[in-house]
Amino acid sequence: MIKTTSLLLGLLMVSGICLAELKIGFVNVPKVMEKAPQAEKAKKRLEKEFSPRDKQLVAQQKEIKKLEEKLARDASVMGESERRKLERKIVSKKREAARSQQEFSEDFNLRRNEELGKLQRRIYEAVKALAKEGNYDLLLTDGVIHASDKVDVTTEVQKKLSAMP
Repeated sequence: MIKTTSLLLGLLMVSGICLAELKIGFVNVPKVMEKAPQAEKAKKRLEKEFSPRDKQLVAQQKEIKKLEEKLARDASVMGESERRKLERKIVSKKREAARSQQEFSEDFNLRRNEELGKLQRRIYEAVKALAKEGNYDLLLTDGVIHASDKVDVTTEVQKKLSAMP
């Protein structure tokens, strides 16, 4: 029993010495993504790319609203066939607008995910470069409950990412 206990204590001391020699760091990836200059550029590219379609969707909604207002205002003085024709036109425009909105959302999400993937690869490259330059044995990202400021290298990753083209 004493031999086992002393062996266990010896192993704990040796493992403690080994851990002291490790260089460990933590990277808060969501914080890096939030402050990355590439994220802002990607956001502007997406806005520029999807702004015309967004304006078109707004115009469609305004047109539908005008038709609905016309129907509400003039329904009592319209003939039955004219009223039905206008109602069908409104329903058709609403379907078209819903379809356009869905396509817009799908296309936007696809492009946003592409841009997000590019940014994540850039962050990965920056973290890897920092690990190599700083001789880190271990850099952690997700799933860390607590990391002290001593091991938090998030700002260094942000600097490295800012320096990347």
